[in-house]
Amino acid sequence: MRNKYAILIICIVALVIIEKENNIISRVSDKLTLRQTGQTPEPPPFYNGTSAPVVVEYDAEGDDNATQFLEAGDGSQKHILLLAATRTGSSFVGEFFNQLGSNMFYLFEPLWHVERMLSQDMDIPNATVSSLAYRDVLLSLFLCDFSLLERFISPTPQEHVTPALFRRESSMALCEEQVCSPVVKHLFERYRCKTRRCGPLNLTLASEACLGKEFRAIKTVRVRQLETLRLLVEDPRLDIKVIQLVRDPRAILASRMVAFSNKYQTWKSWAVNGEVPIEDEEVKRLQGNCQQIRMSAELGLSRPDWLENRYMLVRYEDIARYPMQKAAEMYRFTGIPFTSQARKWILKNTHASEVASGVYSTQKNSSEQVEKWRFSIPFKLAQVVQDVCGPTMELFGYKFVDSEQTLFNKSISLLEEKQFNL
Repeated sequence: MRNKYAILIICIVALVIIEKENNIISRVSDKLTLRQTGQTPEPPPFYNGTSAPVVVEYDAEGDDNATQFLEAGDGSQKHILLLAATRTGSSFVGEFFNQLGSNMFYLFEPLWHVERMLSQDMDIPNATVSSLAYRDVLLSLFLCDFSLLERFISPTPQEHVTPALFRRESSMALCEEQVCSPVVKHLFERYRCKTRRCGPLNLTLASEACLGKEFRAIKTVRVRQLETLRLLVEDPRLDIKVIQLVRDPRAILASRMVAFSNKYQTWKSWAVNGEVPIEDEEVKRLQGNCQQIRMSAELGLSRPDWLENRYMLVRYEDIARYPMQKAAEMYRFTGIPFTSQARKWILKNTHASEVASGVYSTQKNSSEQVEKWRFSIPFKLAQVVQDVCGPTMELFGYKFVDSEQTLFNKSISLLEEKQFNL
């Protein structure tokens, strides 16, 4: 009798959990369901939280631009998705593509808006729901349609105009003359263009600029699992190449403790006061992050059919040591030309005599930056990272240290020479 009650209770709990997850998915689907407004054409079919495409219909009669999103995926463009975790050097590497020239449309972390709104809307963070939303927004952006992203921007854009697109100034394409709208006095724009005076971003103009580019690249640190992008990679309208950027997890922790000081107070107190409780939630979160990175890399390196010739793994340390060589490899992989403009930027920003200040700066003496973390993280924290991220470090060729002396000795390399993309 007692066993019957136990089974009944388990069933009830399972039903409650399923119902709660369905409610969350339904709320996100509401944001992913677009409605025709004015003369703005809806995007072509996109995936809406399921394995089947959702066909969105719209009335194209009398609209000269109605076919633009169908043409956006005609197969002549090349698409690059740079996947990374925070503090892996992704802003720096993203500039390799941003600096390509007038034929590149580059977006810096557009999924920031999606993550922000979902975290506010969800009672419980749900990785599955987030990954579906990320995938759908990425697809629409690669097809030069900003209407889905608009649903996540706060405050809501008015007539497709927003002063609040995250890090707009980090995209050269969004600050080109053809995208500039008139400056609005007394309107605060936190992420305003630095190269010229532009008003708030007109997303319709951004879409038109995107459609005129042969190459489209997006950098994101918010996609956790490569597997969730399968339908995106297999979409026949895209010619997509995925570059996964990784870095020594000890270096990542050291960098995050500086860049996100308030969020890493626990780690900083451990560094000063004593032993690290291995069962602490902060440590488990670090372990989970390492596992996700490793699982994505293992999938990509296993070369399943759907990723054949579409996946590349790059270590930040190799880029920092051999920036021109690794940039050439990435351009060759993506099938886009290595322009003189990009070469000049890489040369200037990897051999800087005076490193620019700021945790998000992309100007650095890259060969010196590789080892800098070794002097900013205590040995006991490096040990914790090695304990919980060991399999990830082994996969990527990061050597373990067994003493404080080894950690601080720059003559001892902590990097194995490895080839990943044979």
